Amino acid sequence: MLKRLLLASCVLLASSAAADPVQQTKGKFVDKFRQLEGEEWPTPTDYRNAAGEPGYRYWQQKVDYRIKASLNEAAKSITGSETVTYTNNSPDTLRYVWLLLDQNGYKRNSISELTATTSGKDVSVGAVRRAKRMQEWEGGFNDLTVTGADGQPLKFTVNDTLMRIDLAQPLKSGETLTFNIGWSFPIAEAKVVGGRSGYECFTKPGEDGNCIFLGAQWFPRLAVYSDYEGWHNKAFIGSGEFTLEFGDYDVELTVPADHIISATGELTNASEVLTAAQAKRFNDAKTAAAPIYVVTPDEAAAAEKAKATGTKTWKFKAQNVRDFAFGSSRKFIWDAQGVKNGDPAHPVVMAMSFFPKEARPLWDAYSTKSIAHTLNVYGKFAFAYPYPTAQSVNGPVGGMEYPMITFNGPRPVKDKKTGELTYTERAKYGLIGVVIHEIGHIWFPMTVNSDERQWTWLDEGINSFIQFQAEKEWDKDFPSRRGEPKSMIEYMLSENQVPIMTNSESIPQFGNNSYGKPAAALVILRETVLGREKFDFAFKEYSRRWQFKRPTPYDFFRTMEEASGTDLDWFWRGWFYSTDHVDIELADVKKARLNTRDPVVEKAWDKLQDDKQPDSVTAGRNTGKTVVETDPATKDYYDLDDKWEPTAKDKKKYADLMKDADPELKEALAVKDSFYNFTFRNKGGLVMPVILKLDFTDGTSETVRIPAEVWRYNPQQVTWQYVTTKTLKQAEIDPNWETADVDPSNNAFPRKIDDVRANVTDAEELPNRMKDDDVVVTPDSTKTQPKKVEKK
Repeated sequence: MLKRLLLASCVLLASSAAADPVQQTKGKFVDKFRQLEGEEWPTPTDYRNAAGEPGYRYWQQKVDYRIKASLNEAAKSITGSETVTYTNNSPDTLRYVWLLLDQNGYKRNSISELTATTSGKDVSVGAVRRAKRMQEWEGGFNDLTVTGADGQPLKFTVNDTLMRIDLAQPLKSGETLTFNIGWSFPIAEAKVVGGRSGYECFTKPGEDGNCIFLGAQWFPRLAVYSDYEGWHNKAFIGSGEFTLEFGDYDVELTVPADHIISATGELTNASEVLTAAQAKRFNDAKTAAAPIYVVTPDEAAAAEKAKATGTKTWKFKAQNVRDFAFGSSRKFIWDAQGVKNGDPAHPVVMAMSFFPKEARPLWDAYSTKSIAHTLNVYGKFAFAYPYPTAQSVNGPVGGMEYPMITFNGPRPVKDKKTGELTYTERAKYGLIGVVIHEIGHIWFPMTVNSDERQWTWLDEGINSFIQFQAEKEWDKDFPSRRGEPKSMIEYMLSENQVPIMTNSESIPQFGNNSYGKPAAALVILRETVLGREKFDFAFKEYSRRWQFKRPTPYDFFRTMEEASGTDLDWFWRGWFYSTDHVDIELADVKKARLNTRDPVVEKAWDKLQDDKQPDSVTAGRNTGKTVVETDPATKDYYDLDDKWEPTAKDKKKYADLMKDADPELKEALAVKDSFYNFTFRNKGGLVMPVILKLDFTDGTSETVRIPAEVWRYNPQQVTWQYVTTKTLKQAEIDPNWETADVDPSNNAFPRKIDDVRANVTDAEELPNRMKDDDVVVTPDSTKTQPKKVEKK
């Protein structure tokens, strides 16, 4: 019995030690290199192993949809029905299923609407318009019905943007469930109430009166049931997007007969909805060297003028996708180009753009070409594009992604003098950048299916990183918003920031935290920490492992370490789990030489150091003669002897030393190199590699890349040594601004004098409160209040 108790105690102690991180109890030392295993990262399982790849028991659910829906253009509404086939691949028995009703975020009593905050100061015109619209209009799903495969009603409960369906019979592991849902909802006017979909009508004076409809989050969709969280039933309240299950879609969309539709998947009834000429152009586009029109500007203009009264039904099929979206309008011009692709299942991808005349000439020139460029770059970094189509649609949504289709907003502007459409340089690069970004999302998270509601950065940050690579491959001078490490300096110094690993709905500076900082971190990881070869191999491996699967950040972290062969816990901890910033100061440089012990050499060196010391100011300013100068009798041996001249005793001692010295000592004493000691001070708290550029007096330079582990014994300050025969002129940390160091002024030693430009201000431009139009300035103004003058 005693042995059993002792054994049980040992097991408890062992499990406690394994579960609890190592605690520091004495001193100020902080281990920035301690492992994240056992602290922040979950324990590996059979579903997700310690190497960061899917385990041998990995599973995920499958959901297939058959949808029929109609767009009512006049009422601005959608009515639809769907048949859902849900396959339970989990090891669990399910007694209910959860669905997402994202349109319910537009209901006045939704969490999203009721928790919206304001600055409490100024109110924008847009905010006023939205407030008034929400008084008279309410969105959300209506007319919800749920029936089983037998046609019998199933009980359901709506909870904000979620719906729970209680099953008639428990759904066991490996079983399949089929049920039906009916619904309708009013479409939001996107430019008034906001959102990721909606309509836009061109009804201002001089416009054609037609509308563009973008359909997204437009049907009830199954929520995720995963191995790490169970049901993902956190309400949609604005920022956290939509992690979903993969499945096959069969969708029929009935719209006005003159509408053109862009949608997820492939059009299966082109002969019924396109003219013969349009169908031929579509075929020709597959092998075209440049984008060609499928629907021409003239055809779109004719449709705008003569609205059809009937309807057409467009049919689409999509396999192994996690969502379905569409755009519909009679205004759409449609161009397309086939792009060669490395996926044997899709050797040619149809890159296509849909846009109104208001988007010309910008969209004709750049949208589809940007898609083609994205397919090439992302295919190189991750894997070949896995679908048959990639589409960019212009409408009221600035940038949003779905499988095979994206919504992108930039348009030209009218020239004030000529009235013609033209575009600014900002609009040009804005369109190219947003198309790259949104098409890139078809890889992350539409294929590498990360949990956007929990970890926005895992798709937005990774995607922004590759977007930056694609932009720089488009044009080396591309004005990228995100990716350059230096772009994050201001944010990393700001007060109201949170770690990257913060939940999507709790991030004050959303763009900087979820897009910019992780993108910059990955650029640094690739260019500075790992190098391109190791990073690219590991990143490609992560992409391959989790294609069509659901990774967590821990799977990404573990894969990048395991595949690159590099311990990166210090990097993840600093960049993703803290708000430390990079500020490494080159505080001091000392030049040391070895003491040869040869009195001839060392006495000469001592004299040289003494000569560098300035003479006494007091002695130099005295005009009279000293006692030693006026009385020779005061001089003795010490005055007459040259203290810098080695004595016979000094020379004999050195000779005896060298006679008896071992070879290693003789070799060491013969070294003529200089030993430079560099003191690095970590003022920002985030440990990083130190990139040290050394400039020598002979005109040569050398850059040494010191790994981050230099900080492992002291993360605040370290002294590092460099040995050379050359003479150092200047040293500088991070000369190419690779690491997001917030204060380059303390990076050089000796310090550099920075060039600044001071503006000369005309005295008349300076503020002068006494020149107020309502004030008369008198000689007594300093004694009495100024007198008011009535305006004529």
